[in-house]
Amino acid sequence: MKGWVLILGAMSDIARPLARLYAAAGYNLYLADPQPELLADDCAAIKTDCGVEAKPLLFDFLYFNGHEKFFHRLDPRPSIVICIGGYLGDHQMAMGDMEEVSRIVQINFVGPVSILNVIADVFEKEKAGCIVGVGAAMAERGCRRHYFHSAAKAAFSTYLSGLRHRLAPSGVHVLTVKPGFVATKMTAGISFPRWLTARPEIAARDIFRAQQKGSDVCYTPAWWKPLAWLFIHLPEWVFKRTYF
Repeated sequence: MKGWVLILGAMSDIARPLARLYAAAGYNLYLADPQPELLADDCAAIKTDCGVEAKPLLFDFLYFNGHEKFFHRLDPRPSIVICIGGYLGDHQMAMGDMEEVSRIVQINFVGPVSILNVIADVFEKEKAGCIVGVGAAMAERGCRRHYFHSAAKAAFSTYLSGLRHRLAPSGVHVLTVKPGFVATKMTAGISFPRWLTARPEIAARDIFRAQQKGSDVCYTPAWWKPLAWLFIHLPEWVFKRTYF
């Protein structure tokens, strides 16, 4: 066995195939989510199919006061932590409702930072470990339809960059993942161009490969990297006339 992987936000459409990839590679799994009972069948199937341990755990990104206790109670301690917290939210509601803005920011930024701060302190002392955080390629720039979500994800990517800089001398690996358009439950109500949209299994495969080879940043699918570059460098007077 290769040790334990903790996946935070394990009910996400990307997390589930990602868990399978780690299990097939010989890792034991902690699958953490606000509704761990929904992961019981996944855990049983992983044990049967892959011969590794898979444990569902209760975890809520918004329960900040419980994050330190949650991580320190894990035994054995995971060597890889993958944070896939995400909430697109209702953008139209958020424009007139600060509670919705707060929920978007807290689930996509504040909650992940709260738990990863705890984990970073432990990994830094141990001089080992890997942290994977999932941001968003479209957060490279604010777009009219989802700028609250983009702003929170952009802040999370900046946090991960700073964390990578801080932990590099300790030998701790920090990977920032920037998915493009992925067909998930969260994005089901959004009309993305089909040729730009990937299946969750593709994103999971790219995350697994990037983590295993020690990459710093991973765009998934890979062709989103040049698209993101164009997106960032599009002149503002042109960008204001786009439909993004």
